[in-house]
Amino acid sequence: MTVHFIGAGPGAADLITVRGRDLLAASPVCLYAGSLVPEELLAFCPPGARLVDTARLDLERIVGEMVAAHRAGRDVARLHSGDPSVFSAVAEQMRRLDTAGVPYDVTPGVPAFAAAAAALGREFTVPGVAQTVVLTRIAQRATPMPPGEDLATLGAARATMVLHLAVQHIETVAADLTGRYGADCPVAVVARASRADELIVRGTLADIAARVRDAGIVRTAVIVVGAALTAEQFPDSHLYSAARCRD
Repeated sequence: MTVHFIGAGPGAADLITVRGRDLLAASPVCLYAGSLVPEELLAFCPPGARLVDTARLDLERIVGEMVAAHRAGRDVARLHSGDPSVFSAVAEQMRRLDTAGVPYDVTPGVPAFAAAAAALGREFTVPGVAQTVVLTRIAQRATPMPPGEDLATLGAARATMVLHLAVQHIETVAADLTGRYGADCPVAVVARASRADELIVRGTLADIAARVRDAGIVRTAVIVVGAALTAEQFPDSHLYSAARCRD
């Protein structure tokens, strides 16, 4: 058997990949975070599948479910919101599966920052404005950030920055980044990107905290900071330039 770590996407059930959907349909056991993964995805599970909501389970109980399925010869679909490559806590699950001798693979999903960009109708890498995207979070109520990964340091390049798991501390984020980006730097907060109740709040580092509080956003949101959000005057990309096409 195999544990399939599957990126369920940012929220909309139809944004799961075809591969992820097919693996889900072929796995008699499904572990999913009920607070983050849309229940509509469970309709793809085979009849009689064992469905385990991991929202209130600790790591040992989650891995225990996987090991038990392995011993019974049953494949496991382990659904994670967004994409497993960032802020998914799959690393510690994989480490324990390696120790237990349980095989696994990973199917990527649409990440939350990509869904946010789509919702905003913006490209985060704009020629002459920003060519780097920083994906990060803050340390509040989570494991500490490694040395050198504080917001002030990461913001030195003024690249497009996307913060996960930080909207409850939007005031701290705005204060830490103002010195690097300036108070008038554009900011957008996208809550529940791709879902029917998606909500977008736009502003600047000077006023975004108040706007987010007024909107009542407290979770399931990403914060996007940077000039790419409002850039209008920028050179065309070399990718489709006439000179390149002549070559």
